Formats: sequence, structure tokens, C-alpha cells
Amino acid sequence: MELRAVEELMDLLYACRGARDVRGRGGAPADAHDHALRTAALLRHGRPADKELRVAGPVRPVGRLPWPGEPTMGADHAADAIRALLGERVAGPVLRHARYGLPADDDLLALRAADEEARTACFDAGVLEDRRTVLELPATRDSRPAMVG
Repeated sequence: MELRAVEELMDLLYACRGARDVRGRGGAPADAHDHALRTAALLRHGRPADKELRVAGPVRPVGRLPWPGEPTMGADHAADAIRALLGERVAGPVLRHARYGLPADDDLLALRAADEEARTACFDAGVLEDRRTVLELPATRDSRPAMVG
């Protein structure tokens, strides 16, 4: 599956609501959608100028819905699905996040730290619609024609 429009991505992310496969406080399952929004909020606070990394937080769970089960396979599918739409800078950390044997760069460390903190954080991270503009930035950038001149 390859996502070709931000609207398709938003639909998948909305569908993640209620998926309770993320471990939250006390090891109890938490909502993957809420966890992704908290991760995005923490990345926005920690890396405000890095729009692509901020996108990696909320899009991470897209692999869990169509392909539940093994986190590594979900990450593979999520990265493949979003690569064409959002670019490698977003897809790379999403893929590497689930593969703890791979070398970690600053982006991956920031994503993992925000993900971990979001598991136990208790704050209102807003709604997915608040993230639409940030999700559209990499998609718009990659779809613009190259400048000739």
C-alpha cells in the first residue's frame, strides 16, 4: 500500500483511534492514536523547527492498523506507505524506530525519547486535525515541480 494524498493518511490515522496496542501507565494498553498525538506534541516542543521529524511522531502507527502484530513488520509497512507521500526523512525514522539494532542518529533518538515519554505523559495533545498543516508540508514540498533556470 502506498499513500498518495494527505487525506488518505488522515483517514488511516483516524482509524487508529481505539487501537490499544501501545503500553501506557503501569503497562496497561493505551490508545495508539492518543499516544501518537502526545509523541507529536513532545516533538513539536523539543524540535520546533524540524517539521519532518514532527510528522514522524503521529504517522508511526499507520502500520499497526492494516498489518497488526509484529512491530517491526508494521514499521516496514508504515515506512513504505508514507515514503512516496512524505519523503525519506519522515519514513526513515519511522522504519528505524522499531529496529533497535540499527545505528541511532539524532532524529531517531529524539523520536524514541518522545515516544517513550508519551507512554506515561498525561496531557491533552489536541486533535489530529491540528496536525494537518504539518503533515501537508513534506507532501507539498515533494510534489512541487523542480525549478528550472
